Amino acid sequence: MSLLSVTILVIIALLFVWGIGLYNALVRLKHGVSKAWSNIDVLLKQRHEELPKLVETCKQYMQHERTVLENVIKARSAVHHANEAHDLVALGQAEAGLRAGLGKLFALAENYPELKANEGFQMLQQRITSLENAIADRRELYNEAVNLNNVRIDQFPDVILARWFNFKAASLLRFSETETADVNMSELFK
Repeated sequence: MSLLSVTILVIIALLFVWGIGLYNALVRLKHGVSKAWSNIDVLLKQRHEELPKLVETCKQYMQHERTVLENVIKARSAVHHANEAHDLVALGQAEAGLRAGLGKLFALAENYPELKANEGFQMLQQRITSLENAIADRRELYNEAVNLNNVRIDQFPDVILARWFNFKAASLLRFSETETADVNMSELFK
């Protein structure tokens, strides 16, 4: 074998090893996005299970606030359906509606001293608030995983292998403008 043949074989072997490393890195990023989404999904399901308990507790005290309770139930349903459909745009909008409804519900609870003093309500309010904070944290981690994945599959030379093996960009979890707008406190207390 000539020196040229050995050199070509070494270059091919190095390119092959480099390609395997690159492919494995892309797979890790893709699965990182899936893992981050699974973490959000678990929290959404936990919150989905807690909300009916909160609404039932509130119903006992808030007979005159039916529309607020119904809006929370509708928003909960919208979040569930968007999550099941893996529609991140609809999920972002539904999340904004649910957060607004919960904000209104918790603000109205201030008008019901017996409800505020109810141990079950306090526990559910703390649990849901904790889940909301965890969802916000996981949303940040998910969007970071998506960003790392999307940048990697778009940069050269990774883009060549990413296209060849059909790696796809993931969607960021965005929330509607109402989610990021200033809170109108007077609206919450109507």
